[in-house]
Amino acid sequence: MGLPSNSGINLFNKYRKGKKNLITDIDAVRVGHVTIQRENVNTGVTVVFPHHGNIFQDKVMAGVAVLNGFGKSVGLLQVEELGTIETPILMTNTLSVGTATTALVKYMLNQNQDIGTTTGTVNCLVTECNDGKLNDIRGLHVHEEDVLKALNSPSEDFKEGGVGAGTGMYCFGLKGGIGSASRIVEIEGKEYTVGALVLSNYGSPENLMIGENYLGRKIKAKSTKDEGSIIIIIGTDIPLNERQLKRIAKRSAISLGRTGSFIGNGSGDIAIAFSTANRIPHYSNKEIIEIKMVHDDKLDKIFEAAVEAVEESIISSLYHGKTTVGYLEKAKGLKEFL
Repeated sequence: MGLPSNSGINLFNKYRKGKKNLITDIDAVRVGHVTIQRENVNTGVTVVFPHHGNIFQDKVMAGVAVLNGFGKSVGLLQVEELGTIETPILMTNTLSVGTATTALVKYMLNQNQDIGTTTGTVNCLVTECNDGKLNDIRGLHVHEEDVLKALNSPSEDFKEGGVGAGTGMYCFGLKGGIGSASRIVEIEGKEYTVGALVLSNYGSPENLMIGENYLGRKIKAKSTKDEGSIIIIIGTDIPLNERQLKRIAKRSAISLGRTGSFIGNGSGDIAIAFSTANRIPHYSNKEIIEIKMVHDDKLDKIFEAAVEAVEESIISSLYHGKTTVGYLEKAKGLKEFL
């Protein structure tokens, strides 16, 4: 659960961590995993649920920042245009995006008999990273039933590291994958939560930096380009509009820089931020609906908390990684170097 306090890794934390130090410290946010692991196969599916209700009928406001567009995600365009998310957020490997999208469509159709009949279709949100170094990605080992299993297993507690979509991910020459963290922000005397979850699969080994420690210089890993990808999900229960959420998503680039990435040419780096506070109903009898937002001049502490949460999520994905022998490579866990 997050990065343990006794891990030996010192990160500067201005903001207090949430109870579990996970994105699920945000009320109603849940995460589901399916891990697929056997000889030459290290892959899977991870799902982030913005809330536990019907997301199509009760959408959350959201913003997207494409930090570098070397990616094959589905659904980002409509989030950018309308500023809402209406499905769970799926993560998987690059060549399984089509399968994951089909499964998510079926899941949403089963929940909503009106989709495609009395109302429009649905904007499924599917993201990816390339796990081809540790997984037989050409084998297309993620099937629709795997995706549906992940969609039907939302949990408040979940594992980090080489699990779910992170099973075959490779980051800074080490075992990457799923990482999460959270921060508490006080606004007008009330505590709110900013949480992050990442799928890490980027970076050149010699550039890895944790806190002020240039750890990458100690890692005896084959030098590679800063390429791969990272998917960054930031959630909060703070009332924010889609423009503000996009601004928060953009700040995740600072977290990448803090860990030693310069967002290389071949890296697909995408951040999605959402708020559970402002819900947008699919159907409404009102022509005008009310939403709340933080005054722009008061956003700085939210920006800072989000940067902290994303940075720790990245390090946590490495810390929880276990040495994995893969299809083309072997990736060691970070703890072997501490």
